[in-house]
Amino acid sequence: MCALRAAGLRLTRQRLEIIREIAGAVDHPDADVIFHRVRERVPTISPDTVYRTLDVLAKRGLVERIPMPRATRFDPDLSPHHHFVCDRCGRLVDVRTDVVSPLPAPPTVLDGIGDVHSVQLQMWGTCKTCMEQGSLC
Repeated sequence: MCALRAAGLRLTRQRLEIIREIAGAVDHPDADVIFHRVRERVPTISPDTVYRTLDVLAKRGLVERIPMPRATRFDPDLSPHHHFVCDRCGRLVDVRTDVVSPLPAPPTVLDGIGDVHSVQLQMWGTCKTCMEQGSLC
C-alpha cells in the first residue's frame, strides 16, 4: 500500500478491492473480469470505476497492460518475463526469462524511434489443455 500512497493514489474501499483483485490474479484478467469479481464483494462498484482505476495503475507503472485482440489484460507481475497465449482458449501464461532469454532490441530498429524501456516476447500457440481436448474444427 505504500507504493500506492507514494504514487499519490487515494485509497478508497473500491480502489483497494480492485487492487486486491489484480494483485492476487495469476490469470491476467481484463477489466470486465476484474469488475465482476470485485462486484461480488462491492455490489455498488461501477465498470467505470474499474476502468479508471486500472488506467491509473497502469499509467503509474503499478500494473502492466497486455494488449490482446479481444480486450486489454492486466498483469501485476512487473518482473521481466514473457507471455504465452493460447489462440484457442485465450489463456495467457507467464514465461520466465530464464526459460526464454530476454530479447535485446537491435540498434537498427531503434534508430529514430525513441527510448525503449522493455522488450517482451509474446508467444502464440495451443496450450496443453486445448491440445488434449483435440481439434475444435
